[in-house]
Amino acid sequence: MAHTLSKIELAGEYKHLQIKEIMDDGGIHRRVLTPDQDISGEVQEVKDKAEELWTDEVKSAWTTFKAEQEALNNPE
Repeated sequence: MAHTLSKIELAGEYKHLQIKEIMDDGGIHRRVLTPDQDISGEVQEVKDKAEELWTDEVKSAWTTFKAEQEALNNPE
């Protein structure tokens, strides 16, 4: 089903991108992109926003945060 980008919002310390899309049937689809995701299939506007916000520092901080959460959830 086709969709049209409606809005890109910035969320949180790790610069997650909240994407709002309008579906052909009039429905709304929302999703969140994180700095470790492949965005090669996204529309150019999303790619541009990610490139602007997802600096190496942000990507590194997100990777560190995820590793710390994994360690907390799976203690050895």
